[in-house]
Amino acid sequence: MFTGVDIGGTFTDFVAVDNGRLRIHKQLSTPDDPARAMLFGLAELSGGDLTAIARLAHGSTVATNAILERKGARAAFLTTEGFRDILAIGRQNRPRLYALQPQLPPPLIPRELCFEVRERLDFQGRVLKPLDYTALDATLDTLKAQGVESVAVCLLHSYANPVHEQAVRQRAVERGCFQPEQIVLSSDVLPQFREYERASTTALEAYVRPVVGRYLRRLEAALPPSLPLSMMKSDGGTFSAAAARQLAAHTALSGPAAGVIGAFHLAQLAGFDRIITLDMGGTSTDVALCPGEPVLRAESEIDGLPLRVRLLDIETVGAGGGSIARIDAGGALRVGPESAGADPGPVAYGRGGDRVTVTDANVVLGRLDPAYFLGGGMSLDTAAATAAVERLAGLLGMDVESAALGVLEVANSNIERALRRVSVARGHDPRAFTLMAFGGAGPLHACDVAARLQIPRVLVPRYPGVLCAFGLLVADVRLDYSRSVLGPLTAETVQALRAHINDLEAEARAALDAEGVAEPEMIFRPSVDMRYQGQAYELSVPYGDDLAERFHRLHEQTYGHALRDRAVEVVTLRLEATCITRKPALEPELLEANAAPSARIGQRADGVAIYLREKLSPGSAFHGPALVVQLDSTVYVAPGWSARVDAYRNLILEPA
Repeated sequence: MFTGVDIGGTFTDFVAVDNGRLRIHKQLSTPDDPARAMLFGLAELSGGDLTAIARLAHGSTVATNAILERKGARAAFLTTEGFRDILAIGRQNRPRLYALQPQLPPPLIPRELCFEVRERLDFQGRVLKPLDYTALDATLDTLKAQGVESVAVCLLHSYANPVHEQAVRQRAVERGCFQPEQIVLSSDVLPQFREYERASTTALEAYVRPVVGRYLRRLEAALPPSLPLSMMKSDGGTFSAAAARQLAAHTALSGPAAGVIGAFHLAQLAGFDRIITLDMGGTSTDVALCPGEPVLRAESEIDGLPLRVRLLDIETVGAGGGSIARIDAGGALRVGPESAGADPGPVAYGRGGDRVTVTDANVVLGRLDPAYFLGGGMSLDTAAATAAVERLAGLLGMDVESAALGVLEVANSNIERALRRVSVARGHDPRAFTLMAFGGAGPLHACDVAARLQIPRVLVPRYPGVLCAFGLLVADVRLDYSRSVLGPLTAETVQALRAHINDLEAEARAALDAEGVAEPEMIFRPSVDMRYQGQAYELSVPYGDDLAERFHRLHEQTYGHALRDRAVEVVTLRLEATCITRKPALEPELLEANAAPSARIGQRADGVAIYLREKLSPGSAFHGPALVVQLDSTVYVAPGWSARVDAYRNLILEPA
């Protein structure tokens, strides 16, 4: 049995492939110890015998939560003399241009734990000032005395020559101050130029590595020793738990990434390769655009802090089922980003929540049926939800139904803006795409959101509420390597690139071998970040013949023009090393047109029909308004929309 587990803010989701059959499970998360819900669910799936699980893939929010909640390790920062304040100074960007008193997030590592090292390299990696071991020893003793758990080392120009950073780690280990894994080198984490981004990413790694390491060690101790555990990365690939302990920051956005990978895999099977994903869970909504394939970007931000690692291009907004509705100082209705989470959760959960959430609004409007929530496995307190919305309605001066509709309208507006950022703002017309709706709440809001953007159809997978866990089953092993080059594109540069590629491939082969990948299964894809002379940012070009012309064409495609008379610079060489994993076999079924009579289990007084998802066969078709209920989610088919079931048992919703 191969199992994927995704731990969200509200629910922990499980998908298992057992003898070619998909099995799902869903339960409330345990925020105080995420592993507890995971282990309990695995025991449920395996009948108490964890040895029945042959392989386990896991998406975790441990690193993300440590950063957002500022509950990471006590970390220190070592840098070249004169650069102690680089984490605080940053780029001096103003996120809100017209804010008179801009509020910038504080660095993860405070100034009192930032120290300078006497040494200096030039931009080519040549030693200008040797490393001062006497001063370094005194600093290491100070760090040890202050109970530091990890040390981020980011010396100037170490991407060109890591010799001094490596000497710092060796000295710390030799003197018994720290273990090797406690010393995080920027030349290992991000061997690229741009000092602040490299420093920030290294600091993030040092901040979350001990936390992720402790979590994984606890988890592995509770699992059978023979069970291989792999982790989801932010770029949509997976790697072993051992690798995750060394590159913990790469797991920071792993949950949303798994959803995009799973959504694109299923959409391709259904015949749609241009999709916009809508992943709405209990805490947030994640959206991504896939114009023929998932899109990667070079960096992102977490709580305003730069994280310069390759990751899927995903926009996140604080609009989930548990997002709390409130009235701001100006009297306007707001929804999110604060969430009720799993504990206490929405008012309707009956676990002590007393503030209106998006879920409560859906309950009041009848879009969640109390008799079928979580397949009937969890009751909903409709009266309590109605009373809470009634209190909000009184403050707004409107009736209960209008207040509930207002909560959904605000939440859907937030989601619409995120969808526009990944589509219209990037030059794509959303009317040419299919909206792939999943997550526990995504199918409830899909028709309304699609109508706002004139998206012609919505695709809801067979198990929308656990699609992120399914994505873990279809994700490939992926490792990324990079090396700064920084020079004009010449014949000599091309020769140097080929030599660097050989070096990186040798390094990648050793790492893939440690992941258990056989040589014939290894795939290497080199690319080069390039720019015109004078530009500040780069475009990533697949490596091959005539790199200059490849760059000109990509620049023209991206920006509408090319400067073929301008000199081209090579900035960074990248290598993507992958292994294509074996995917669950999903075979299409025969379509037989029918009105789904056996799946229709009722019709309410307001005219909403209720269908049981598991009884909808390929070829079934019906019209809204309707609810399609199942264990992991509820699909709302809005009035004026039609629904049909395709050969893979996906629901396809279209305006009638």
